[in-house]
Amino acid sequence: MPVKGSATIGRVGLLPLGRPTFDVPYAEEKLAAMLAALDRTGIETAGSRSLLFDADATRAAIGALKGAGIDRLLVLQVTFTDAGMVAEAANAFDRPLAIWSVPEPRTGGRLRLNAFCGLNLAAHALGLSGRDFGHLHAAPDAPGIEATLAELLSGQRQAMPVEARAAIGDDADGIAAAEAIRGARIARIGKHPDGFPTCAYDKASIAALAGATVDELDLAELFDRAGAVSAEALRETRAAADAALAGLDDVDQAQLDRSLRLKPAIAALRAEGKYDAFAIRCWPETFTEYGGAVCGPVSMMGEARVPCACEADVYGALTTLLLQKVADAPAFLTDLVDLDADDDTGVVWHCGQAPISMADPDAVARATIHTNRKMPLLFEFPLKPGRVTFFRIRQARGRPTAVIGGGEVLKRPMAFTGTSGVVRFDTPAKILLDRIMGAALEHHMALAYGDHRNALDAAARSLGLPVLDL
Repeated sequence: MPVKGSATIGRVGLLPLGRPTFDVPYAEEKLAAMLAALDRTGIETAGSRSLLFDADATRAAIGALKGAGIDRLLVLQVTFTDAGMVAEAANAFDRPLAIWSVPEPRTGGRLRLNAFCGLNLAAHALGLSGRDFGHLHAAPDAPGIEATLAELLSGQRQAMPVEARAAIGDDADGIAAAEAIRGARIARIGKHPDGFPTCAYDKASIAALAGATVDELDLAELFDRAGAVSAEALRETRAAADAALAGLDDVDQAQLDRSLRLKPAIAALRAEGKYDAFAIRCWPETFTEYGGAVCGPVSMMGEARVPCACEADVYGALTTLLLQKVADAPAFLTDLVDLDADDDTGVVWHCGQAPISMADPDAVARATIHTNRKMPLLFEFPLKPGRVTFFRIRQARGRPTAVIGGGEVLKRPMAFTGTSGVVRFDTPAKILLDRIMGAALEHHMALAYGDHRNALDAAARSLGLPVLDL
C-alpha cells in the first residue's frame, strides 16, 4: 500500500551510483532491495534501475532524466564513489536533491560497499556549492523504511548547517602545539583524486592559517627513489615490519619488496626537504604503475610521528600533525565508514595504515593486501579500546574551522579488514550523523588516544579558528 503523502512527492529521478572495485554482486543485491523499498512506497520513479559505474554512463542517465519530467532527484549511493557525478547532477537540476546510502554488516571481512564514505564526500561537495540536500543512511529492509523514504523525499530529512562557536581554550600545551606547527613544511606527492574536493587545498590559505608551506612533488620522484633504495635499508625496513606483523611471508614477496621500499624513500625525502608531514596520492598509481601499496609504509611513518595523509589530503596532513603535537603521540587519519543509530556506534577505518601502537594488544596484527587492489603491504588489526579524540581542520562550506570530538573505542571484534575500530562517540550516533551532514565535513578525521579536546580548543584559538563540536 502506498505510504501517506506519496502522491504529493511527484516523480522521482533515480541515479544509482557504484564503483566496480567494490563487491558488485553484493551492490546489485542491495540496489534491488532499495528499488523494491521505493516501489512499495507507491512513489513514481524514473531513470536507471541499474548501477552506473562511470562518468559516461552517469552523464547519459542525467541526460535521460532531463526529459523525464522529474520533480526531485534521488541519488542511490550503493557503493563508495567520488563526489564528481553527484556535483554534476546537482548542477543539472534545480529540483530538490536527496542521497540514500546503505550500511553493510560489520563482519570482519572486506569493506564491500563503503557507501557511507561516498555519502560523506557528496555532502561535502554539495556544502561547498551551497546546495541543499536531504540524506538517509539506512538499510532497505529497515523497519518502517517506506515511511522514512517518504520523509526523505518530501524534504523532512534535510541537512541543516551547523554553527561553529568561538574558541575559548587557554591550555598551555594546546597553545604550544599551535606554535609548533607554524612554518610547517608539507610535501604533497601527486595530486588528490578527481571528485575529492575534501582533499583540495589553497597554498595561500594554508600559509595564512599556520605559515605552512607546501612543496608539490611528482609520484614519479617517489617511485624512482624507492627503486634506488639500498639493500641494507630494505632489510632494515623488512625487519621492522616483521617485528610488528605476523604473516609477512604469506603475501606476494615481489610486491612486498616494492611496498617496503616506499618507507625509506619517504624518509629520505623527509630528511632532504626537512618535511614535517606528507600528503600522498596513494591510489591508483601506487598499484597500477608502481606495483605495491603505500599503506604499510604510511603506518610505519605515522608510528615514527611523521604524518602521511592519503589521497594527497594536505589539510589532513596538517590536521594530523597538530593532533600529534597536542597528544604527544602518533595520530591516525581515518575515514568514518558507518554510523549505527540502534547500536549507537560508528566505525572508523582505513585500508591498513594506523600506527602499530594503536593495535589491540589482544589481537594479532597481520600483514595483508589491499582489499580492492590485491597488493601488500597493509597492516591489519582492530584498534585498541580506550578514550580517543577526533580532530579536523576543515574547509567545509568555505570557512576554515577546527572540528573537535571525542569518543571511546570499544572492545569489539574487527569490523572490517585493514585497521578499524568501533567507536561510541560522545554525541549519539543519530545526532552525529545529522551534524556531519549539516556541517558537510570532509571524510578524513584524525584520531589520537586520550582526551585532548581542551588543548585543541586552545590550539584553535591560537590559530584564529572557530570550533565546531562534534
